Amino acid sequence: MTRAISLHDVSKVHAKGVRAVDRLSLDIAPGEFLVLLGPSGCGKSTVLRMIAGLEHITEGELLLDGAYANDLPPSQRDIAMVFQNFALYPNMTGRDNIGFPLRIEDPGSDPAPRVDATARMLGIEELLDRYPGQLSGGERQRVAMGRAIARHPSAFLMDEPLSNLDAKLRNRLRAEISRLTRSLGVTTVYVTHDQAEAMSLGDRVAVLRGGVLQQVDSPRAVYALPRNVFVAAFIGTPRINLLRGVIRAPLDGAMTISLGKQALRLPEPLSLDHRLLRVQQGREVIVGLRSEAVRIATPAEARPEETHITGLVEHVEFQGHEVLVHFNTGSVPAVVPELEAPRPAPRPTRRHREGGFLDRLRERAGSRRAGPAVAEASNGPQPMPEPQDTSPDGRIPGDLVVRTTPDFVLRYGMQVPLLVDTAHLYVFDQHGDRVSPAPARLPDLEEWEV
Repeated sequence: MTRAISLHDVSKVHAKGVRAVDRLSLDIAPGEFLVLLGPSGCGKSTVLRMIAGLEHITEGELLLDGAYANDLPPSQRDIAMVFQNFALYPNMTGRDNIGFPLRIEDPGSDPAPRVDATARMLGIEELLDRYPGQLSGGERQRVAMGRAIARHPSAFLMDEPLSNLDAKLRNRLRAEISRLTRSLGVTTVYVTHDQAEAMSLGDRVAVLRGGVLQQVDSPRAVYALPRNVFVAAFIGTPRINLLRGVIRAPLDGAMTISLGKQALRLPEPLSLDHRLLRVQQGREVIVGLRSEAVRIATPAEARPEETHITGLVEHVEFQGHEVLVHFNTGSVPAVVPELEAPRPAPRPTRRHREGGFLDRLRERAGSRRAGPAVAEASNGPQPMPEPQDTSPDGRIPGDLVVRTTPDFVLRYGMQVPLLVDTAHLYVFDQHGDRVSPAPARLPDLEEWEV
């Protein structure tokens, strides 16, 4: 039997009022493989330990199959946990490590049949009589997984089980974990900071920052429709290009997004998402471009949805099957403060603000969901700096990374024509919320305290 896990406004507050997890709500369906993804210190392991009963829940409710479980002892939750550091008993063989929890659960039974069946499933029969010190990292992790599987639990909790392994072995075990959990049909919550693991393993991915849930959705949706700048920048390799821009929407001319020395002209007729950008007229925004949304081509080769800019080659990364080209377009990269930090910087709040009611809603939404998206000084947002021609060492700074094929022979300093696919253009407001493509719904009035 597999298990449904629900977290309702769960918080974990440590000493001195530090919130490791802040009002997290999440429903995990029976048999689902959910990945908790985020940078180190974002609270994802704390969430796992609260589900396992190893951490006390300060606020909120944990439900297991709909039953209140905040005070349920770990031994009664029927959940198996796989740790990052394997956590094997060094004085026990692989067979004894796998069979140990079975002997604890039922001292009168013989664990050998279940141990042997688990070993065959994992292909580790020859490791059963070896001690942990005689095993490699991958072999120890297989034994640790065997100890969890042999119990036939209703849910697996995996806390970065592959982070201590080399890349080749990590890829192999990732495929094994996916195969095993799906064949067993057991609810699995998997913690990682590696987006490649999250995207390849999870039925859904929950992105956390500073203990706050940023977005939970399928891997495809999290990549294609990131809710805010943090999710957009955390998901995707290479990282999404984030550029500071200003919306220009004259009544008698084409709509453009000024990017310093160049501008993106939005093709006409404008799409619905681009028409909605008129609300941002004159405002500073953050433009997001995936590396595959820009291609090297002349203006004559442009498709209807593409617009033309130029770039100066700064650096070329040869990857074998592809090439990553770093261009300087004269744009100003957007700086997301503490993007990789565990906790976003708090925004100062004032009772009276300029702007309308919806502007205040958006500001509160942005400050709670992702923190400020543009670096701020003590007296408010900094003005957009002028693009710098050169960096201190004399090199032209790059602001745009483009993925292309090895067919192009590019050298440092070349001026190259680029076509930007405006259909795959992201626009975020100053607080990091995505405004284009437009969100599926406006925030509920009860969702944010006003």
